Amino acid sequence: MLEAIKEHMDVIASDGGRIGRVDHVKGDQIELAKLDFDTGFKHRMIPTEWVSRVDEHVHLNLTEDQAKDRWTDKQ
Repeated sequence: MLEAIKEHMDVIASDGGRIGRVDHVKGDQIELAKLDFDTGFKHRMIPTEWVSRVDEHVHLNLTEDQAKDRWTDKQ
């Protein structure tokens, strides 16, 4: 499933909220694009374990608020 994640795919929370766009997949982390309003114009990192499914979007098993509370800034 994770091999289906491609650059520029929207990342959608379980409640339908968009949290960003995929920049890269790095190991067990997805780096969200910096130039995106939903990420606050910062690179954000989310673990791949949050992914519930992938179709034309990356769908998470967390709500938008949960994901934004738990994502980390790129180090």
